[in-house]
Amino acid sequence: MDIREYDILTMKKAHPCGGKRWQVLRSGADFRLRCLGCGRTVEGPRSRFEKNIRRLERDGAEVQDPGKTSSPPQTAE
Repeated sequence: MDIREYDILTMKKAHPCGGKRWQVLRSGADFRLRCLGCGRTVEGPRSRFEKNIRRLERDGAEVQDPGKTSSPPQTAE
């Protein structure tokens, strides 16, 4: 999954403050994220956060299928 710094992630579960949106401050083997609801930062392994991502926004636009690089061609039958 291509996740870059300053991307906005919408998670499946809410933070205790009620916010579901997080800004990526650091990406790599570990992520550092800032809650856009309360400003709290958390850090943890990439695998823990990737499985909880519902939507990825980059530059104000939603990224379609963030895990896929391209879709297979459709054939008419």
